[in-house]
Amino acid sequence: MKVIFNRQDSTLTVVISGNIDTVTAPELDSQLQENLTGIKDLILDFTAVDYISSAGLRVVLMANQQMEDVDGNMTVENVNEDVRDVFEMTGFDSLLNLK
Repeated sequence: MKVIFNRQDSTLTVVISGNIDTVTAPELDSQLQENLTGIKDLILDFTAVDYISSAGLRVVLMANQQMEDVDGNMTVENVNEDVRDVFEMTGFDSLLNLK
């Protein structure tokens, strides 16, 4: 997994490449925690995410909750069909702002 952070003022775009699974999810969580201070708009760009496990879903859900706690917004963009199916099967599509 590769993660690139692009911050502009209070907006953080996180471009993720690869799989978000039990091995990589803790790393993603740690990197997000280091970069969320002062952020009001979080955009997770899933263009190059091929797979997400339950551990990855937990990280995404926790990030969404953190944004809600500070009256911020989180959007998950460019979700491919396979990952979108996982979001839909778990009901996360109704909890998250998917584009």
